[in-house]
Amino acid sequence: MNDHRPALVQAATLSDASLARADLESLLARHAQTLVFDACSFDGEDLSGLDLQGAEFRQCSLVQTNLLGAKLDETRWLRCRARQADFQSTALVDAQFHGCDLNNTEWRRARLSSTLFQGCKLTGASFVEVSALGCRFADTLLIGADLRGMSFRKAHLEQLDFSDADLSGCDFREAVFRGGSLRHAQVKLAQFQKADLRDADIGGLQLFDAKLFRGTLISHAQAAALVAAWGLIVA
Repeated sequence: MNDHRPALVQAATLSDASLARADLESLLARHAQTLVFDACSFDGEDLSGLDLQGAEFRQCSLVQTNLLGAKLDETRWLRCRARQADFQSTALVDAQFHGCDLNNTEWRRARLSSTLFQGCKLTGASFVEVSALGCRFADTLLIGADLRGMSFRKAHLEQLDFSDADLSGCDFREAVFRGGSLRHAQVKLAQFQKADLRDADIGGLQLFDAKLFRGTLISHAQAAALVAAWGLIVA
């Protein structure tokens, strides 16, 4: 009796290696299966345009690595160090980042549909002009990040630190903040109608247009702090 079940595709794992672009091109030419990189270093390498879809990066170092235009859909990144890496114009649909250092990274025009950032450090990162439908951040530092124009509408935002971030033009309508911070964030033209900010730190928040905060939920303590910041005295 013939068995027509498909054969299982095994992953090819590389560990504790320093890899250059030529090494990756050779691996991609020789292996059809998923590539797994464990504790590998790609620091400063030019990996632009490579097709690494479905690859896994475990505790790897990609400091100042150039990934411009790389195909990284469905990749998995676990506790990687990639500060100042260039993710511009990358395809990262359904990718997941867990516990990664991504400080001062560049994501301009990246495709981040259904991408997950969990427990990551994204201080100073730039997300200008990204395509981010369904992109999720959780328990993540976004201090001083450039997130202009991104939509968080109806999202449940768990422990996100937006302190000093540029949130100009962002859509937070009906979003629910669970902890986290908006302290001193730039919120010009950002929309917060019917958002729930009661659990967030909103110290130093400048309300440029009260209409954009119509129906926003804040606590009594937050209201008192905002009034005091405006120099008003409630008698």
